Amino acid sequence: MEQLLLIRRFEEKILELHGAGLIHGPAHASIGQEAGAVGAMSVLGTGDKINGTHRAHHQILAKLLNATLAPGYDPLRDALPDAAGTALRRTMAEIMGLSQGYNGGRGGSMHMRIAAAGIVGSSAIIGGNVPHAVGYGLADKVLGRDNVSVAFFGDGTLMAGQTLEAINLAALYRLPVIFFLENNLYAVSTHVAEQTRETRLTTRGAMFGVPALECDGMDVLAVRRAMQWARARIAAQGGPVFVEALCYRFLHQSGPLLGSQFGYRDRAEEEAWRARDPVETLPPRLARMGVLDAAGLAALQARAQAAVDVAAAALTETPPGANAPRLRAGLLPAAASIDEGIRGDLAELRGLRVQEADAVPAAARQTVKYIDAVAAVLLHAMERDRRIVLIGEDVHRLRGGVSGSSKGLMETFPERVFATPICENGFTGMALGAALCGLRPVVDIMFGDFTIVAADQMFNGIGKFAHMFGGGFGIPLVVRARVSPAAGYGSQHSMDPSGLFAAYPGWRILHPSTPHDYVGLMNAALACEDPVLMIEHQGLFQTSGPVPRDLDYILPFGTARRVRPGAACTVLTYGAMVAETEAAVAETGVDAEILDLRCLDIEGMDWPGIEASIRRTNRVLIAEQTAHGTAHGARWVDEIQRRCFDWLDAEIGRVHGSRAAPVVSRPLNEAALAQAATVAEGLRRLMR
Repeated sequence: MEQLLLIRRFEEKILELHGAGLIHGPAHASIGQEAGAVGAMSVLGTGDKINGTHRAHHQILAKLLNATLAPGYDPLRDALPDAAGTALRRTMAEIMGLSQGYNGGRGGSMHMRIAAAGIVGSSAIIGGNVPHAVGYGLADKVLGRDNVSVAFFGDGTLMAGQTLEAINLAALYRLPVIFFLENNLYAVSTHVAEQTRETRLTTRGAMFGVPALECDGMDVLAVRRAMQWARARIAAQGGPVFVEALCYRFLHQSGPLLGSQFGYRDRAEEEAWRARDPVETLPPRLARMGVLDAAGLAALQARAQAAVDVAAAALTETPPGANAPRLRAGLLPAAASIDEGIRGDLAELRGLRVQEADAVPAAARQTVKYIDAVAAVLLHAMERDRRIVLIGEDVHRLRGGVSGSSKGLMETFPERVFATPICENGFTGMALGAALCGLRPVVDIMFGDFTIVAADQMFNGIGKFAHMFGGGFGIPLVVRARVSPAAGYGSQHSMDPSGLFAAYPGWRILHPSTPHDYVGLMNAALACEDPVLMIEHQGLFQTSGPVPRDLDYILPFGTARRVRPGAACTVLTYGAMVAETEAAVAETGVDAEILDLRCLDIEGMDWPGIEASIRRTNRVLIAEQTAHGTAHGARWVDEIQRRCFDWLDAEIGRVHGSRAAPVVSRPLNEAALAQAATVAEGLRRLMR
């Protein structure tokens, strides 16, 4: 009862603060739905993990409050712990966008992460959070932890494709996950009957072979029993389990008004559900059970109101003579901190052995095909680190997947190779959740274009996650994307997606051109606490080069390889275009210095090396194979002009593919991509 009252009073205060203009952004109140959160959290421990969607205040508060309570706590006997008051204040501060908030005010009402309490991170993208919980469960299963994870979501979210992908993945791998559906009948203003022909939503569990249970979400004890059943079922037979709680959102999607005031539901419906308000119906029930009398209820009500008022008073004040409250001074985060926490400082790579190719003695190396190096380094890393798992389509068969890049992994580590259905958004989200809970996932994307299928998780999820939750934690995840632009696969299987990833500064982007560099950069990626995109260019797979017999070395991020010294100009390139550029230099006779960038994200490029080269040559050409629209060059031109304008004697040159994507026809495919001849023409223009 105490938690129901605390959450209700908290939400009422949030709406009051929002009305006073003290909350920047929405306030998605959970008034009416508190019983589901309190009942569910009553069977979860701090080690059990949860996430939620845009409407998650009630779940976050219930989980936080339980984490502050000592065993045997009795609200009728014991004072509310100071830590509970702190939890109320910091949650309120986060919703208000203040520096005292759990995430420094960056998440607000819709995004909140308190890892110490098992709140791994909510998502405002409908369906975005559900695959994450599958990843929590995957980490628990691989690492042998006896926990459960719960994804909370609504009826609208159930219609999202990645939600269904997530349920299927959890069922396939028998993961300890509870899918908790709060069916409040409306996705904003759209009734569930307008969302689906099959309104018996527990059938979504049955369709994936997942046991499902419907309960009264307005009844704390009914929800508690449902969750007890779910935990017992997982303990006895494995997971996952699907629980549908029938409940009602008393107010509109956001703010203090009723749905009937917007015309999409009527007063009679609202009044019928109001009669089932858990804050009103539980006290008489407890009184009949002899648990709570009128005096005890009054005390709890007064204590809940006081606790919420104290939290608000710590953050706001009403000046003398004024009627409206204002924020206390000094609580807003400093504007200068906006770029902090996007990614880490790479301290985790310090002390690892660095080895460039020209430093390896001949007797200590062997000639290896690029594709064999790809498979060998991951196999070796998985032997070293039990936290590394491989996730992707067809990675378990075909002698190492469709390209041979996972050769030997399934045979050696069958318990850590997860061959998925075709569901890039689902399994990429699962990888994010696993990375947040102790694993180091490697996600295999069969073709680079398919990263767009997973765009929500790649960009709204992984690319923003650390920053929007305040930073200070790692997302150790590697995405391997195969790029096949010249193989005749057509427009939907030929893309280098790295230019899209460069728009999200949370990503580190690698594109090695030699087997030696692939091994060193992949080792660094697997040790890194930031998410890394590794581009694997199919045009390089059958090339060979020297690789140390001892694969335990790294190449640090942000160091370009000088392929060729020169004085006439600097050519910045990467991947398959390194060899094309060498051929162009040989053809034209231009004394060009060629830098193989290797690291392509703007913050992680070798700017000291690039600047030093441009100062020597005073001219620069950017050579990329990929299409104009997805190339990196425009971004690099901007940065070079900022850094090196005084040293340039000519306009910065660019070489790239056509404006069109590659297509199947051989001559058109070739015309879509930059090649040696294109680079040669670029060199001639630059030198003129």
